[in-house]
Amino acid sequence: MAAKLKKGDKVVVLAGKDKGKEGEITAVMPKDNKAIVDGVNIAIRHTRQSQASQGGRIAKPMPIDLSNLALMDANGKATRVGFRTEDGKKVRFAKTTGDVI
Repeated sequence: MAAKLKKGDKVVVLAGKDKGKEGEITAVMPKDNKAIVDGVNIAIRHTRQSQASQGGRIAKPMPIDLSNLALMDANGKATRVGFRTEDGKKVRFAKTTGDVI
């Protein structure tokens, strides 16, 4: 099945502790049905100091379920994603505006 949300998409969080926050997808994990969004679902991880990196408390973005994310359309509102064919190619489009993504 084609991916409705891809790396680089601007999304808004629909549910959870970060509801209403906006960000850009930095990584998608289709097998787990999750994505990592910058600035959303941040957890503090304690890491030991090594020669390569400084130790301490490091903020790390954690994966969030794809069902809790919605794509932002050109107006800045949450929208669902649909598929249609144009010129023999399958394209994604925003259901609210009908614009191709």
